[in-house]
Amino acid sequence: MLSVMEIYQLTPKTNCKKCGLPTCMAFAVALLGKEKKVVDCPPLMEEAKYQAKREKLIEAMAPIEGASETGLIIHEEKCYGCGNCVVACPVNVANDPKGTALGFGPTNDKAILVVEDGVVKCLNVEECRRFGPNKILCNACTATCPSKAIEFV
Repeated sequence: MLSVMEIYQLTPKTNCKKCGLPTCMAFAVALLGKEKKVVDCPPLMEEAKYQAKREKLIEAMAPIEGASETGLIIHEEKCYGCGNCVVACPVNVANDPKGTALGFGPTNDKAILVVEDGVVKCLNVEECRRFGPNKILCNACTATCPSKAIEFV
């Protein structure tokens, strides 16, 4: 997972405040928190001397910017479809006691995680315990994933 320091190293480190924040470190924190985007840094986007940093930062931020509100990222290239996450998810189990709870996989359309075509897919992220006003920092899916294909940022 990308750290604030790794993001900061890819900023111009000028503390110019053109992004609306007091420092490049604050900008790095805002990037990680999905409060800002790489394009919000004028020097990074406009100055040729920062081209290499910009390209690396855009590539590094792609999974984070694509994450849901829960912070869920699925690395399909790492997943081999074992289904541990599907049967470990407490919401999947509660919503489907006859299928998921018995280890057979989801038998209805309320599942958060399912295995399709040999990889895990997220269908109903809004059902995740990490979503909405009563967030719970559940990690059942990540704790049971042997290939580290699922993470939260």
